[in-house]
Amino acid sequence: MFNVGIITASDKGYKNEREDKSGEVIEEILRKNNYKVIKKIILPDDKKMLSEEMINMSDNLKVDLILTTGGTGFSKRDVTPEATREIVHRLAPGISEAIRYYSLQITPRAMLSRAVSGIRNETLIVNLPGSPKAVRESLDYIIGSLKHGLEILTGKATECARE
Repeated sequence: MFNVGIITASDKGYKNEREDKSGEVIEEILRKNNYKVIKKIILPDDKKMLSEEMINMSDNLKVDLILTTGGTGFSKRDVTPEATREIVHRLAPGISEAIRYYSLQITPRAMLSRAVSGIRNETLIVNLPGSPKAVRESLDYIIGSLKHGLEILTGKATECARE
């Protein structure tokens, strides 16, 4: 079982002006796939606050996976990818590229995603879209591969070769 932190980036959600449905979708999918949610938080679209929470979850809570939702578009307030890039040690671009590729089969607007993925210490961080529908589609698509990646990252598996 992997430990996970969920961060929703939403000014309106942070002010209780909108219900957090995307974070709930993430939690639902994770529980069905035997992941343990250690912390779930809603933050405003603030690069410093997002970065600090990702660092806290990785360095202090020692979660294996951080999933963010929201803040990956073109709005001036959308800063989740910048917050993520600022604190990761290594990028994992294939994850975000796979999500965009899959999502492009559903909507051409997927090309507007600026989401990134990366590794900080032994924590994988993945930016997911902001809408509940897109979160479900994206996470359902990558969840199987994430498990293997996390096994390699955390040392629970050492072989990547297919048999």
